[in-house]
Amino acid sequence: MVNNNKAKGRCAVSEENQFQQRLQAVVMEHIEHCSGFISCDRLSGGASQETYRIEIETDNGPGLLAMRRAPGGVAEQVIEPGKPGLEAEALLFQLALAGGVPVPEVFYVLKPEDGLGRGFIMQWLEGEALGAKIARSEAFATIRPELAYQCGQTLARIHQLEVTAELSQQVLEMSPELFVNQTWDRYKAFDNPQPMIDYTGRWLLDNMPDVQQYTLVHNDFRNGNIMMSPETGITAVLDWELAHIGDPMRDLGWLCCNSWRFGVTELPVGGFGLREQLFAGYQAASGHRVDPAHVKFWEVFGSFWWAVGCLGMAEHYRNGPDASVERPAIGRRSSECQVDCVNLLIPGPVDLPTGEALSLSATMPSSAELLESVRDFMRTEVMAETTGRTQFLSRVAANSLDIVLRELQLGRDHQRRELAGLQQLLGSQGSLEALREQLALALRDGDMALDQTGLAQFLRDSVVGQIAIDQPKYSGFRSALNFAE
Repeated sequence: MVNNNKAKGRCAVSEENQFQQRLQAVVMEHIEHCSGFISCDRLSGGASQETYRIEIETDNGPGLLAMRRAPGGVAEQVIEPGKPGLEAEALLFQLALAGGVPVPEVFYVLKPEDGLGRGFIMQWLEGEALGAKIARSEAFATIRPELAYQCGQTLARIHQLEVTAELSQQVLEMSPELFVNQTWDRYKAFDNPQPMIDYTGRWLLDNMPDVQQYTLVHNDFRNGNIMMSPETGITAVLDWELAHIGDPMRDLGWLCCNSWRFGVTELPVGGFGLREQLFAGYQAASGHRVDPAHVKFWEVFGSFWWAVGCLGMAEHYRNGPDASVERPAIGRRSSECQVDCVNLLIPGPVDLPTGEALSLSATMPSSAELLESVRDFMRTEVMAETTGRTQFLSRVAANSLDIVLRELQLGRDHQRRELAGLQQLLGSQGSLEALREQLALALRDGDMALDQTGLAQFLRDSVVGQIAIDQPKYSGFRSALNFAE
């Protein structure tokens, strides 16, 4: 009888060895001055693309490279409107470097015959890319007041890059209306009604900005995708895979989204600066005045876009080649973005669900006790015995179990309140899922006005109640509660 677990283990080891051998062959053949291949480690994070640290021997001693690769090397389905792909990202790195934007140099773009999938190998740069450290670490205390101004200057340089004929064939032109509709259409295809997403989509289409000039847009310029030095500030702009031609204010608004402030809500630019500093840096380098209302449109859109993107991660977990424990956890973060939309568009008092005491059996361990034991095992023993990506995913797994525990405590009352609110708002009876879909369709089709009596209160209560389950430590949850004080 064959032990399937052992067979799977041997298969995984074989695939890893094959990957290492193929990568070694590519590095030895295509990287100049490389005299030996030492190791390759996948880094933590990187839910949409894989990132690797490659250690090599060179003529001058040990050296480092980085590699960006599609999940599993597979040419995955488009998961973002206008996503140009890794080949275009490599070209963008090259154009940005020539245009004075700090980026790593690309050494080699993978080919099908390499057997490694889609991706490229590039220069390893030192610096900090963890957004929480940049926003909160004492090491960045001195440089932090300068970072928002630097970001404004860097974005101005990106928006001044020439769109070459080769680049224009690989990146799409996206008007604000097209961007909103494509993002909204992608969400609708998930068949997962979230009325606050539909409300925000309607608001965006009703408040389109007047775009004076289209430029290259990085489209993911945020704290976490910018490598920083405590001494000098920005050292590299990373992750260009979502670039397009469009409204340059998209980049400024995205940088201001609450998702990328890492809890430092009083500093809206990445958790390290003020909007006025960002705008001043941009104007100094571009000569163009920034309209704060225009940027706010894109800040709202950013939370709308990332709310849909998080749901997309859950879909990718169900249907994609890389079923990482990280993807469903990110899927639950959609409620974080939705509460940010609430705070931006319909702030006000909220009514939270009340908790239930988790039932404990006198004879058998309860479901809660089982979950807690596994969670604590992941946080203590597994994390203590692992490093790198495995340690990171252990933390993600423990956090997912915390969500389940809060759902056991708050979920029943939250759903009861949401159902009652839907019945009153719609004047209909039915299941929670059916009424949620009815409201989403009414907003989507324009059958319900955005100022409908009771709508804002229902959306606030349902979204804030959900974030109380998904992530009560999220700063947007605290901001929502502050409106009630």
